[in-house]
Amino acid sequence: MTLVGITAGIALSITGCGVSILDLAGPGPAPNSPTRAQVEELLGRVQTVASRPHPGGYQRGCSGKELCVFGPAWTDDQDAAGGHDGCDTRNNVLAIDLRSVTFREGTHDCVVLSGILADPYSGEIVTFDRSAAREVQIDHVYPLAAAWDMGASMWPREQRVRFANDVVFNLLAVNGADNQDKGDQTPQDWLPPNPAYHCFYAGKYLTVAVEYRLPVTQADRETLAEVARRCP
Repeated sequence: MTLVGITAGIALSITGCGVSILDLAGPGPAPNSPTRAQVEELLGRVQTVASRPHPGGYQRGCSGKELCVFGPAWTDDQDAAGGHDGCDTRNNVLAIDLRSVTFREGTHDCVVLSGILADPYSGEIVTFDRSAAREVQIDHVYPLAAAWDMGASMWPREQRVRFANDVVFNLLAVNGADNQDKGDQTPQDWLPPNPAYHCFYAGKYLTVAVEYRLPVTQADRETLAEVARRCP
């Protein structure tokens, strides 16, 4: 999957996992990582706030009296790319980001049973099997809780549901351990454990921020600017 930055004058080619496993595995920068100039261009277009606000009211869950502020997890009933195609968002991301994918028979190439992930955070090769599904998880690059705090709390619900299921800009299949470690942290507190993938992550994070007009904190900006200085 290739993402083209929508901001004027930028043509970022930021891949998810849609590259050769041999290209992604091993040492060296992630393939198609943005350059220093591209990351700095994105930094110039994103808004900055002094610190992360905490407006309250964030409830991701949808059971009982929970507010379900980003809609049911991985719902197909949304208007982002892949919506209303009869397949939930999680399986859509797996089908895009894994290689050597097998599908459950009779699901019209929807339910992913197995595949191989060239992990965009560690650079390692991860085998996915549906029987151990948590080994590969779907990350919101710009975390939902952070987005809520940084402005999504004021969005219409339809926009929040679109954001939570945006397979083009905001979702990546990643190894489960790193996804759990990241939680809802932003770049000031979390970057991929493999430094070779910092430029990729910085470009991806900022592309989401610009696309949805979400700000970064001053500390995020400083971290991302430092990452940019190390990009090719």
